[in-house]
Amino acid sequence: MAASKLTVVISQSQSRNPQQKQLEEELAARLMMEGRVEVAVVPHLYDLHADHSGLLFLRGIPGDLVVLAWMYPRPIRWILHRQGILGKEGLTQLVDEQADDSDDEEGEPHPGRGVGIGELPKRSLYCIDLRVRANVQDYLDEIHRIASERNIQTVDLMDWIQGTPQPAQLQRYLRSPELPIVNGASHANGHTNGHAPAPQDSIAEEPVKRRWYPVIDYERCTNCLECIDFCLFGVYGVTENDLILVETQDNCKKGCPACSRVCPENAIMFPGHKSSAIAGADGEIAGFKVDLSKLFGAETSIDLAVKERDRELVADGREAVGEEVGLNRRRSRPSSTPRNHLDDLMDSLDELNL
Repeated sequence: MAASKLTVVISQSQSRNPQQKQLEEELAARLMMEGRVEVAVVPHLYDLHADHSGLLFLRGIPGDLVVLAWMYPRPIRWILHRQGILGKEGLTQLVDEQADDSDDEEGEPHPGRGVGIGELPKRSLYCIDLRVRANVQDYLDEIHRIASERNIQTVDLMDWIQGTPQPAQLQRYLRSPELPIVNGASHANGHTNGHAPAPQDSIAEEPVKRRWYPVIDYERCTNCLECIDFCLFGVYGVTENDLILVETQDNCKKGCPACSRVCPENAIMFPGHKSSAIAGADGEIAGFKVDLSKLFGAETSIDLAVKERDRELVADGREAVGEEVGLNRRRSRPSSTPRNHLDDLMDSLDELNL
């Protein structure tokens, strides 16, 4: 049996930043010229609704998948998971050079912490943040490494272009401002469901709009249900097995990350948030018992969450509720973490009456 083909998916930026557009287009063009893998371009993954043709296309990809997007790898992976695009986490060596080192092995899950995601199909999903490098060659090298490591079958050079494609030909195909869309995704290896790509001027892109909603990392989520208690806008629900899920994502209030702040395991992400912890960066501390901001009289994450929620309630014409609603579970939950030197430090500081 022939090895499955590697598909590389480029998820377009939400912005019109010319440098980002140039990176997307040059990366797609270089991959197409090489002809070693299949290439697809879709709108920003976070913005796609469940029945968008781009997601239907992605769900139909059977083999290993490399997804490059303008966000951290964690939210990429869990957005795909939410949409039924499953696979084992593939490890990438292309990471942010400026990121702090973490004690955790890169890409390794946190066993025993979260509820998990069950059995996964025998394929790998490689999620890469397009913000970590400005040089297209870095992404090409990593894709080549993945293809070589997986011993993945390559594909013939585009048979819809006679001979070796010239840069001018590719530039016409990759004409700005956006790549042509076939069934919601630009499929640039020359085959889309067995057919050559349609002419660019005959293809209509399915529109998307910017969205804002929480993304749950189930390898961190312990199903404590604090998010559903705290959120008063009907965003969360539970499955038949009482597992938390984002049920009505468009009920979420744009710009509000309050539920992420109350999550004790940092399992809730908002990929567009300015804070790396909320946006889904790897290596952020979750379940950390001591909020050092309390030492200096600063606002805690709970203080901020309450203010953010009250602001949205008032904007909806409802009354602010402060800390009286949605925090009872947190207050009554006993700590399951053994005491350590940080607990002793806090006790010592309390004794000093600072």
